[in-house]
Amino acid sequence: MQERGYHHGNLRTALLEEAERSVIENGVAALSLRELSRGLGVSHTAPRRHFPDRAALLDALAQRGFDTLTARLAEAISGAGPSFEDRLRAIAHTYIAYTGKRMPLVELMYASKHGAETLAAPGAARAAYAVPYAVIEEAHRAGELADGLDAQDAARLVFATVHGLAVLLSTGMIPSTHAPKTVDTSIDGLLKGLGSRSARNA
Repeated sequence: MQERGYHHGNLRTALLEEAERSVIENGVAALSLRELSRGLGVSHTAPRRHFPDRAALLDALAQRGFDTLTARLAEAISGAGPSFEDRLRAIAHTYIAYTGKRMPLVELMYASKHGAETLAAPGAARAAYAVPYAVIEEAHRAGELADGLDAQDAARLVFATVHGLAVLLSTGMIPSTHAPKTVDTSIDGLLKGLGSRSARNA
C-alpha cells in the first residue's frame, strides 16, 4: 500500500477526526482501526504508533469530545450577557447544538469504562462540567437561586434537563424545528424551579 504522507502529529489528528466521523455516522460498535487505516490510506499498523489498541483510540476520542465541548461552552458564556439567565440560556443552546448532532459520540463520552463511576476521560468530563457549574455557583453566591438550594443540586438539575433535551432532539422525539422554542421554554421552567431572581421578578 502506498501511504499518504502524514506528519507524526497530523496522523493522530486525522485518525481522531475520521474516528469521530465514523462513530457519529455508524456508532461505536462499527469503529475499526483497520478501516480507519484504509480510509486514510496508511498501513494497518500506522495507527498503533498513537493508539496501541481500539480502547486507547476510544479513550482519546472521548477526551477530544469533552475538550471541544468545554471550549464551546466557555466561548458561549464569554459571549453571553452578564445575567445568570443570559448565561444559562447560552449554556443550554450550546450544549444541545453540540451534543444533539453527535449523540453516538456523546454516549461514548459518558460511557463507563471500568465501572459505574469511571468514565473513559474523567478529567475532561470534570472540566466540561466545571464550566457551567462555575456560572451556577456564582449565581448561588450572589443570592440568585432559591434559599436552601445547593449549587451542586442546582447544577445537576440543569444538566439533567439540558442533556435530556439533547437526547430527545437527537432521537426526533422533539422535532428539530421546535428546538429553539423548546429549549427556551425549558430554561424558563428551570429558572422558576431554581428560584432565580429574574424569574421572581418576571
